[in-house]
Formats: sequence, C-alpha cells, structure tokens
Amino acid sequence: MANIEGAQSVQPKGQIDGVCSDRFATVRDAFAYNLASGQDIGASVAIFVDGELVVDLWGGYFDATYTRPWGRDTIAQGFSSTKTVAALCALLLADRGELDLDAPVAKYWPEFAAEGKGTILVRQVLGHTAALCGWDVPMTLRDLYDWEKSTSLLARQAPMWEPGVTSGYHAFTQGQLIGEVVRRVTGQRIGQFLAREIAGPLGVADDYYIGVPEEADSRVSLLVRGTADNQATGNRFHDLSLYNPKVTPEITWTLEWRRAELPAMGGHGNARGLATLQSVLASGGANGVRVMSDKGRERVLEQQSEGPDLVIGVPCRWAMGFALEMGMLPGTPQGVRAGWWAGNGGSLAFIDLDARMAIGYVPNRWITGPFEEHRSDNIVRAAYQALAGAA
Repeated sequence: MANIEGAQSVQPKGQIDGVCSDRFATVRDAFAYNLASGQDIGASVAIFVDGELVVDLWGGYFDATYTRPWGRDTIAQGFSSTKTVAALCALLLADRGELDLDAPVAKYWPEFAAEGKGTILVRQVLGHTAALCGWDVPMTLRDLYDWEKSTSLLARQAPMWEPGVTSGYHAFTQGQLIGEVVRRVTGQRIGQFLAREIAGPLGVADDYYIGVPEEADSRVSLLVRGTADNQATGNRFHDLSLYNPKVTPEITWTLEWRRAELPAMGGHGNARGLATLQSVLASGGANGVRVMSDKGRERVLEQQSEGPDLVIGVPCRWAMGFALEMGMLPGTPQGVRAGWWAGNGGSLAFIDLDARMAIGYVPNRWITGPFEEHRSDNIVRAAYQALAGAA
C-alpha cells in the first residue's frame, strides 16, 4: 500500500476497537494501516455478509488534538455517500408499491412538470440523467438549507440538456429531487422516513442521520482538512453542479449544515450505520430484520447511463443512485454485480449483490483529489481478499 502523497502529514497514532471475524483479518490489517500510516486520523469500517455483521471497527482520534479517541458511537459527515442512502429510501418505496420508478416525477410532484419536464422519470433522477445537475441561478448556503425554496426553484427550472440521453452528476440537486418525491409520496421529510422506516427497525437510528438532532451533537467528529479544495473549472455543468453554492469541510462544522436535511451530501453516521443500511440492498436486510424483497433490491443495479459524464468528465455507468464503473475503484474484481459511491473527502458505501456484502467506511480526515479513495480502496481490496481466502 502506498502512502498518500501531497497531503498534510498527521500524527499516526490511536488504538483500534470493535470486532472483526478471523475470516476478515485482512480488513483489520488494512484499517490499521490507514491509521498507522497517517492516512486517517479517526475512522470506522463495517462489513455485512448475508445480513450478518462480520467487521465493526473504529479507531484513531475524534479530532486533530489527538486527545479524544474515536468512539463506538462517533459519527462524521459523509458527503455524497449520502446519495446511496437517499436511493435506498426511494427503492424501498418502490418495493412497497408506493413509488413507480418508471413514472414521471410530475406524477407525484405536479409542479415539476414546468418547462417541459413532464416526461422526466423518477429513475432518471436516480441515475443522474434528469438534466438538472445544478440550479441555474446563484445559490447561497441559506438557499440550500431552505427546502421549499431549493425544491421550488428546481421545479420551475428548464432541463440543461435532453433528459435521459446522458448523465451529468447531480451533486447537490439529486438529494432535493429524491427527497421531495419521498415527501410527496409519504408526507415525511426523507430524514424522518429513513429513521422511522429503515434505520429504526434495523437498530441504527443513532448511527446514521440525514439531519442531525441536537442530542447527537457531542458525537459529531468534525472533518479535519488534509488537502486544499478542488476548484471550479469553467465548465458550466461542472461548476453549477459542484460549486453553486461552494461547500468546504469547515462549512459542515456549522449547526445550520448539520440540522439541514440534505439527502445528496448531508448524511452523518458511522460505518456500522452506513453498512447496515446498505445491507438492505446487498442481501435484503440486516441483524435478522428483512426490509426489502430480492426483486426490489436488485433494481439498484439497473443501468441508467454509460459514457462520459457531463459534470465529472470521465466515463461513468450510473445505476439507481450507485455507480457501476468499477475501474474507479480498482480493489473490486471484474464481473461482480456491485455498486458504490463515495463521499467527497473519503467515505464509501459499497454493495456486492453476488457476495451479499455491504461495506461502509467513514473517516474524519478530509482528503480530496487523486488520493481521496486510497483508504477505502484498501478496505475493499482487503474484503475481497478475505472472501477469496474463504472460498
């Protein structure tokens, strides 16, 4: 494993706690390496196989003072790994027959039909092909936190290209779009729906939130900056998607950010919570609680696009809230029925429907750029080594 280059060095100390089956000792070793090498300050990793928890580890430090250990109940901001949780909410509603993924968004949200958007489908929102990759007016953080304003603006906005033809990563807007559909169908904000219908029944209501309650504030590990921000490029789609408004790690320290329910990037949790939720898609449930049918969960891997993404600028294969492009995560064997997405800074949600495996990874050291996913890729590679060794 190579050290991360070009990132501010940190103090490589901190113990590891939790449980790890002997079969997955390679994962414990990879996690320990991430901490001992200084790539992580504090982090957690969890893995479910067939709905059973086989890895639940946490270690390092809660913050850059290196005085408080990362605890079992520590949670951190995960940025875009939150999108996989929002997708889970939509897929569960579809499995229950309450949401038709092949129906127009306007069936549930009539105002959305404005400006020729009446034929945009729910699945196109999940697959980043709805052609609303960003707001076409300047947005402030306050605008982002204002649910009614941010969703109403999207409802009135015209598509930026022909919907359904190609993808353009909906960095902020996918959460508002999915979240408003969930609200129209259920009458609940997506954070409420997640807690009541999925996280609560699975026993992880305190391990993952979209919208952090006040009582959990003391458990939030603030992101520690490890590299400089990426910058706008002048590409209209890229800049509207990722920099309107601009969000930095320090912005996530604020209570306003923490309280806002931002289904595209505001999730706070630990790896246990994230992996438990993703186990619903990997195997149907977790901890003896079944949440979704096999037919329903397998829809997560239905491909929606393939080709250069207008925002990210590289070839992408998008499914329902998850990427299918495994070349971006080289620790994954070829040919597996798997999906994943990472969060800016380093978090990861990963599912393999063949191995019935779900992986969650949540660090507090915010690294962006070419080394962002080295830590999580170490974990994924180690997990597959463990599976191969047990075969």
